[in-house]
Amino acid sequence: MTETWRYCGNQIKLWRTQAGVSREELGKEANYEYESVKSMEQGRRRPTVRLLQVADQMCGAQGKLAAAQEFLKPEPFPARSQEYMAAEAEAIALHWYEPLLIPGLLQTEDYARTLISESCPPLDDETVEERVRARMERQEALTRKTSTVFSFVVYEAALRTMVGGREAIQRQLERVLEAGKLRNVSIQVLPMGRCSGLALQGPVVLLENSDNERCAYSEVQTTSALYADPAKVSELTQRHDMIRRHALSVEESAEFIRKVAEEL
Repeated sequence: MTETWRYCGNQIKLWRTQAGVSREELGKEANYEYESVKSMEQGRRRPTVRLLQVADQMCGAQGKLAAAQEFLKPEPFPARSQEYMAAEAEAIALHWYEPLLIPGLLQTEDYARTLISESCPPLDDETVEERVRARMERQEALTRKTSTVFSFVVYEAALRTMVGGREAIQRQLERVLEAGKLRNVSIQVLPMGRCSGLALQGPVVLLENSDNERCAYSEVQTTSALYADPAKVSELTQRHDMIRRHALSVEESAEFIRKVAEEL
């Protein structure tokens, strides 16, 4: 992608120079600082749709610069999770444990936008919106793939993490309860204090595809891994099973979530 950024940025510079438009003038019209325009022209930052459109108009490119936006669309998922997303799309069974956040397949749009917009380093607005859109689109699998089994175990802390504020988290918990009513979805809560040794060691997702091939996914901060090695998948499956064994039943979990929502 960096080569594409560099090429498109160079095209902006060439058209701008030919038209006698300065970086300052282009930046002012597009509402960008001089250094931001410079970074985009040099390929160190992805040229935005707004800059391409403004440059196209100011430089008389007649759509030649604006057309580049088709090759510069933000990636819907971080590079490190794209392999997992492909596996998730093909899954006939998914078992997800999450200790601190509501699983992505259950998030409201507000909850997802808060998390994605607070990424570090910061993402530009276009990338935030594209990733929020992609996350919402993924959730269609819950109702579209009714023969696929989705099970979620969520640590109590995730229910009480005030992502987006009190009202936002209450709406989020309502969304979790609604999803739990789907016949192919089960949601369980692991209360704080239970299975603490494993519960605090990070999320894990177990996947199975139509060929009955199994894989496991785990991530921490900026690192993630999708495992297909049977020994590793077995280890993570055992960890997940131990956590799930200590969780409340589906019915108890729904009541637990309702009580937490009332307490917030």
